[in-house]
Amino acid sequence: MFLENTVNHTEQFGWIEVICGSMFSGKTEELIRRLKRAQFAKQRVEIFKPAVDTRYDEEEVVSHNDNRIRSTPVPVSSNIRLLVNDVDVVGIDEAQFFDDEIVAVCNDLANSGIRVIVAGLDMDFKGNPFGPMPALMATAEYVTKVHAVCTHTGNLAHFSFRKAQNDKLVMLGETQEYEPLSRAAYYKAIKNKQNQIVSSDENKPESEDTE
Repeated sequence: MFLENTVNHTEQFGWIEVICGSMFSGKTEELIRRLKRAQFAKQRVEIFKPAVDTRYDEEEVVSHNDNRIRSTPVPVSSNIRLLVNDVDVVGIDEAQFFDDEIVAVCNDLANSGIRVIVAGLDMDFKGNPFGPMPALMATAEYVTKVHAVCTHTGNLAHFSFRKAQNDKLVMLGETQEYEPLSRAAYYKAIKNKQNQIVSSDENKPESEDTE
């Protein structure tokens, strides 16, 4: 279990913690746990999330288990700089949806003595590093990688497989659209999906010549 660093800001700068993993791995749950511990310790906490994330609530950060904490939705990461005021801890959820400036924002906050806790997907549905997450993980003092359970094998899952036929990078969804898979199950599912697309294309009727 993650244990907090010292909160004596006279001895050191702040720091960055990153919580990452696939969908349904408990990232937001862990973020909320750490933020509520900080609130219980009478620390001043502010929480932000991208305005695009409206799945459960427009303003609250909500885990899949329906744990909630009040947050401020912002359209771009630079707004966080403007809104942070006299706090000890800043929490940021769904960081993969922010622009690349989120990395500089988090480092600026940490350098000013603030503990920054960030949660986000480390990979997109194609299995590629997602947005600013790799840079955040590289500059963070602490990185916690959490895992879901593979819905096909029961093993640890760290891939987010998109069941829907949609190639948009950002597509909000839940269990109807995504499922967590292990490496073996993910690549098997990708291959099956590709075969289905090829088969569908081959079975399409040829367009008739109307001339």
